[in-house]
Amino acid sequence: MQVLLAKSAGFCYGVRRAVELAEKMVTDGEQPAMLGPVIHNSQVIEDLCNRGARLIQRPEEAKPGETVIIRAHGEPERTYQILQDRGCRVVDGTCPHVRRIQAIARDARDQGRQMVLIGDPDHPEIRGICGWGRDILVFPGPDSLCKWLGTQKNPCDLLLTVAAQTTQTREIWEVSVNFLKKQCTNAKMFDTICCATQNRQSEAVEIAAQVDVMVVVGDRQSANTRHLYDLCKDLCPRTFLVERAEDLPMDKFSGCQVAGLTAGASAPAGIIKEVNKTMSEEKILNGTVDNSENGENFAEMVEQYTNTLHTGDKVTGVVIDITPTEVHVDLGCKQTGYIPLDQLSDDPDLKPSDVVKIGDEVELFVVRVNDVDGYATLSKKRLEANKIWEVLEEAVESKTVMEGTVSEVNKGGVVVFIKGVRVFVPASQSGLPREADLNQLLKQKVQLRITEVNRARRRVVGSIRAVQQEARAAAAAAVWDGIEEGKHYTGTVKSMTSYGVFVDIGGVDGMVHISDLSWSRIKHPSELVKVGDTLDVYVISFDKEKKKISLGVKDRSTNPWEKFMETYKVGDVAKVKIVKLMSFGAFAEVVPGVDGLVHISQIADRRIDSPADCLSEGEVVEAKIIEVDEEKKRISLSIRALLGQAPAEEQEGEDAE
Repeated sequence: MQVLLAKSAGFCYGVRRAVELAEKMVTDGEQPAMLGPVIHNSQVIEDLCNRGARLIQRPEEAKPGETVIIRAHGEPERTYQILQDRGCRVVDGTCPHVRRIQAIARDARDQGRQMVLIGDPDHPEIRGICGWGRDILVFPGPDSLCKWLGTQKNPCDLLLTVAAQTTQTREIWEVSVNFLKKQCTNAKMFDTICCATQNRQSEAVEIAAQVDVMVVVGDRQSANTRHLYDLCKDLCPRTFLVERAEDLPMDKFSGCQVAGLTAGASAPAGIIKEVNKTMSEEKILNGTVDNSENGENFAEMVEQYTNTLHTGDKVTGVVIDITPTEVHVDLGCKQTGYIPLDQLSDDPDLKPSDVVKIGDEVELFVVRVNDVDGYATLSKKRLEANKIWEVLEEAVESKTVMEGTVSEVNKGGVVVFIKGVRVFVPASQSGLPREADLNQLLKQKVQLRITEVNRARRRVVGSIRAVQQEARAAAAAAVWDGIEEGKHYTGTVKSMTSYGVFVDIGGVDGMVHISDLSWSRIKHPSELVKVGDTLDVYVISFDKEKKKISLGVKDRSTNPWEKFMETYKVGDVAKVKIVKLMSFGAFAEVVPGVDGLVHISQIADRRIDSPADCLSEGEVVEAKIIEVDEEKKRISLSIRALLGQAPAEEQEGEDAE
């Protein structure tokens, strides 16, 4: 034996919000006027009237200065003006879904379009919406719609704006829309059926197809309830509509094995619970009904309706509707939740539907609770920001490395955004040299460590340098662990002096002496390299205790002296480059890495006071190799030896004369 309960049975959030508004006011001692019954349930209305509220049918019946509650079905635009003229305080309980249709009707009026509603022309919701447009047409379904279109000369040219009553059945709406799409190419369609209504109807249909008897709880005047009843009746002939437990036709339930239970949007949780209890206690299903699960659902339902929210709470809700300006969320309590567009995301170009979808379960932050109007303003952005603040606070303790993008440069440093939170990095912690231009970091992704978080002042301080130092220390440790003589590294020139350059080989700086940069004789390292250059270096020697490394660049596998010996011999003439002038002569490069001396006596065929009288550094001249000392690797050169020699043909001509 089993009772199947629809999860969506009972109050929708729009009705619940309107009822809660009225209940709070009478509880607080106010005596509001209800402009039409806030709910299609005579018991609830009677209770509210007994506690101080009163029921009026027209805005003109409101007393001057009286508080007037607008029911969930909404009212025409003119009603608000009448109440304002009478000095009344208006508490608007209009369902957000209905407000959306009112806005659609107003826009259609302003745009000169013909508004068409698919719904019950006599329903209060429809009558109210018609007061927001001009000459709105209402059709119960596709048949009447088809008949009207048949009277139009050119249906395809009609500028139609089409919406549905929030409680309309999905089948009627879809048939109507499909028909219109074929006939009217300029129609704008707005699916305004409340998702809570759709869910309720879908669940009811699913249950009705499985059970022997179906019970629908709700007021007979409620369109929502009547639609539920009609849908269930088509699938389960033994479907009964009851307003309270006393209405249950128990004599009609004999012989059933499985029963279903659902309720319209105007059915209070207490009445639903009483119906369920009566069905169970009477054992009308010819056996014991396993209703423990359903009992828990009702208990949860009642508890949800009595729960309240507070500013600063973290809540979880389900997205039930999305409009261009806000997202509606069911929080499972008496307040309705709204997420304004600016509280959904930091990106102004995103649409709400890009961030969340109907049916999504989302965590939110309660920004403000309005118990008078029965709604809560929520923020997805604030909750995510709070989570980021918690992450940042934890990062200070755990020394977690964070990543962000540099978005701003100022006199004091740079600003890095980490998931929407502004982090200031002082110039001294930027990781750049003291005089460096901080603009080179702009738009760059950087890693940093959070050093200070003050949530109250919304101040966060970070350090890029700390991460770089740690990375450098780790790299240095790896270098020292694996260093050995002759090992090659790819390094970066960090600085230079007159005697050499310092090269970073991955967290450790080594020095390349000027003599180890090249086999050629140079006066300054800047002749070959500059700061920032990448060099292939090898380890000549190192001292782990003193943390010193001697590096080399020139290729020691190629011995310049051997190259000289393979190329030249005594008596050969070579083109040499003067590299240094001394008082006693000039040094000239014969091959890269091998210099020879031109003694002052071998520079000219006359007496000179200084080599500079005939030569200059950098000059290329021809010289004769007159002596080679292999042991001491010394070469003697002579320019004078070539000055007295004439070309062979010229010499022969002179001899003949």
